[in-house]
Amino acid sequence: MPSRNSTPCLRRLTGHTRRRPTSHVHFRLLFPPDANFNVDISPNSPWNHASRANLYAFGEQKAAQLAELELLTSMFPTLEELEIVDQLALAELRDYAGAEGSPSVSTESPPAPPPSSRPQFVIKQRLEDDTGDAEGDNKSVDFILTCTYPPEYPSVVPELTVRCCGLSRAQQTQLHAGLKAHLADSCLGDVCVLSALEWLRDNLRAFVDKSSSAPMPPARTCDTASPPLREAFSRLWIYSHHIYNSTKRKNILEWAKELGLSGFSMPGKPGIVCVEGAQGACEEFWSRVKNLTWKRITIRHREDVGLRDKPSNQSIDNLRKFSGFEEAAFDPRGTRGNHMDLGLLYQFLQEKGCCDVFQMYFGVEGRR
Repeated sequence: MPSRNSTPCLRRLTGHTRRRPTSHVHFRLLFPPDANFNVDISPNSPWNHASRANLYAFGEQKAAQLAELELLTSMFPTLEELEIVDQLALAELRDYAGAEGSPSVSTESPPAPPPSSRPQFVIKQRLEDDTGDAEGDNKSVDFILTCTYPPEYPSVVPELTVRCCGLSRAQQTQLHAGLKAHLADSCLGDVCVLSALEWLRDNLRAFVDKSSSAPMPPARTCDTASPPLREAFSRLWIYSHHIYNSTKRKNILEWAKELGLSGFSMPGKPGIVCVEGAQGACEEFWSRVKNLTWKRITIRHREDVGLRDKPSNQSIDNLRKFSGFEEAAFDPRGTRGNHMDLGLLYQFLQEKGCCDVFQMYFGVEGRR
């Protein structure tokens, strides 16, 4: 029994002299001022929306991704066969999956946040033709398979892109549609990169043979009223939120030289790429670059010049403002050396006769 002296304290705490007992019990939890709780209650939080069973399934998906990547690495050990585009994404995947293959699901604390990046890798393969002629002149077909893991893979089909120089754009579209349909029918819920490679080995050559056997369009007779169409010239000014990754920087340099393009790339934050040359080559360069994993990338400005109305001695090389393609750095600054001196960039553009694009990039007029 409480003492008579404790009753006034109880009355002052509740604000009532007498109160009937009810079936509701209220608790007030008091925490010290320095308590720190890192609990994500945002709408996208898996702890806020999913049950513990769903969270465990999400961890199993990440474990399956890691297991498949390790298997592919063991099967294709060299960079000529398999290249991880973003090593940071692979490191985040390993940290999240953990040694047991899935993050711990605890009732006392929310799970670790999922990785923010998506693993992406490139597999390079060659198909040998076993039906060569008597002299053994076999024709091989090279193709490149680029794969990006969605967060829910393998519950959904991965993002796959196949490149093969022997296919037209329309045939590549048909090839991608057939591959995606095959994986959705036979591999949904399981890792499927090896199945995709097997399907390509079985079906890619049929697409290539069909492309090589397609009849050439008849040549048009020259018409004196309209001069023959000549190839157009293009200059693309590409803007990226940042360009840090060494593999991406290497790809930009190699692709530009492979396609005969001139210009420059500026790594850091922001990242700038300028390519100029034949319009078809510029479009091919952009289609390759934009398929890489970026936080943000876009064509900020482009210049297209049709050569039909130009003098007959006008050529693509005469329209170039850059003699070759290079990676340019302008006095890198910052703790990570990732910020360039924009004044030096403006001076560089002014020397090339294209300083007007500075305002298109940064919204202000440049100064020396």
